[in-house]
Amino acid sequence: MNLPPSPCTDFRDLVAEAAMAAGACRARFAAIEPVDSNTKDIYNRWIAAGCHGEMSYLEKYGDVRDNPALLLEGARSMLCCAYAYDMAGMPQHELFADYARGKDYHTVLRKRLAPVAELMEQLVPGSQTRICIDTAPLRERYWAARCGLGTVGRNCQLFVPGIGAAVFLAEILWTHAVEAHKPLAGNACAACGRCVRACPVHALDGMGGMDARRCLSYLTIEYRGNLPENLKLPGRIYGCDICRRVCPLPQPGSKVIEEFHPSAELMALDDESLATLDQNSYNAMFRHSAVKRQKLPQLLRNLKAHCPRREE
Repeated sequence: MNLPPSPCTDFRDLVAEAAMAAGACRARFAAIEPVDSNTKDIYNRWIAAGCHGEMSYLEKYGDVRDNPALLLEGARSMLCCAYAYDMAGMPQHELFADYARGKDYHTVLRKRLAPVAELMEQLVPGSQTRICIDTAPLRERYWAARCGLGTVGRNCQLFVPGIGAAVFLAEILWTHAVEAHKPLAGNACAACGRCVRACPVHALDGMGGMDARRCLSYLTIEYRGNLPENLKLPGRIYGCDICRRVCPLPQPGSKVIEEFHPSAELMALDDESLATLDQNSYNAMFRHSAVKRQKLPQLLRNLKAHCPRREE
């Protein structure tokens, strides 16, 4: 009879260090098990209320979302990683969300974590891994909080102590079991409500929930229909960083890997140059950018609703 391998702290630390060497600002392990019933109920009520808008993919694969082991047969542990995309001194773009200034994080992080996954399989011959970056039905913030990567605030974002909330999340599922890291004690969110009050479209409910149908990130990126009548986009036509930037918690930032530094081509774009884009120039401009999630018709639609923010 083949017994499953026992937890090994040495492997845990070695793999976490490898992830940090691959550019992560923090890496922790969670033990894979079914999601708790309260979390399931909250999500199911959110879906039933239609708060996910047109993101119908969020209705699918509920069994997998509730049990990550179904993403990889025999998975017993999960490496959760945070990669910073903002730090002090990095220039902002008035039209595009901070996370979209560099290369597409899906491609970048998969390439960065591939050697880490390979190391994991070498450490335990016969074991298997699976890299997940945003596209799998995985509750990323839930698992990140479970392993102490950070805590979730009232703006629904993960706050990583010492780093802030400007982070991408990525995971590697592993069929080998290692000792899980513990959750952080308490919650760093000050519950001051500043993010709730600052949201110009009242998407946050003040209790840790949000209605995507109101959210400017959803409306400018995911939503394909006509924007709500009389909606004026307060600055950006792709995404929104308002609730993160008004947070009073320390946002010290961290070293940002080269791929996420601002693209000179994107930083040079303005209203006039965007208005002249055709499909070919759009494809060329955003070929390696997360902005390609938004189609050209939506970008031009958003541009018409753009109302640059003015100083009070």
